[in-house]
Amino acid sequence: MTRQPRTGKWGDLVPRLASGLAMVAIGLAAIWWGGPVFAALSVLVTGLMVWELTEMLRPERPGKAVGLGLVAAATLTFVFVIHEPYGLIYLLIVPIMAAVICTGRRRIGAAYALAIMLTGYGLVALREGAGLGAITWIVAVVVVSDIMGYFVGRTVGGPKFWPKVSPKKTWSGTIGGWVGAALVGFVFAQMGGGLAMIWISPLLAFAGQLGDIAESAIKRATGVKDSSSLIPGHGGVLDRFDALTGAVVFLMLISQVTTLPLTEG
Repeated sequence: MTRQPRTGKWGDLVPRLASGLAMVAIGLAAIWWGGPVFAALSVLVTGLMVWELTEMLRPERPGKAVGLGLVAAATLTFVFVIHEPYGLIYLLIVPIMAAVICTGRRRIGAAYALAIMLTGYGLVALREGAGLGAITWIVAVVVVSDIMGYFVGRTVGGPKFWPKVSPKKTWSGTIGGWVGAALVGFVFAQMGGGLAMIWISPLLAFAGQLGDIAESAIKRATGVKDSSSLIPGHGGVLDRFDALTGAVVFLMLISQVTTLPLTEG
């Protein structure tokens, strides 16, 4: 009889760190290069996220999930190529198709598909419009808050944040994520980003946590553990970028009502 290896609460740490470092390296390289390189990565990630979302909501029709993922990638590419403000209207193609495909879960399919498309577009628009520093800031906020939340939550434990939806998420980890985000904001404020970054960063972290919770709710409703198994230790692409989706959508919304402390560079 083969004995199964023991895995404690840190059992997934090695694959999580390894794949995490690989994602960071690829992401930072694409962010640094910007332009078509970063746009291509955004298109790829967007397509994969839409595929995973549709696969969760309509698992009995895998072909439709793949097809909608390809449509999402093609649509975002088209919007980037025409580079016109009216091009944003084309982003609605994917959520409309998601509503048609995801029978029984039309609203959540359309809403989350729209959030994914806005994120794919918003990241590239932020890189082109506000520059390297701005995109690095928002990615750093999401990554650091996630890391802080993971380690603080695993170490301290305590009451659950929203046990019915995300049973592993604790208040200690949630607050740890806010603190980590504030520290990121402080660092970027010292680099000339403006003091507002200190208080906006925790709000971005909270929006990211809501994005994470929204995806957790979808997984619980559909009875799946991970959106896919593409990323060792992390699950799927949607599992890894759900927080970034929440943060970017929130940033796009508040940018419509206030001037953000973003500088080019």
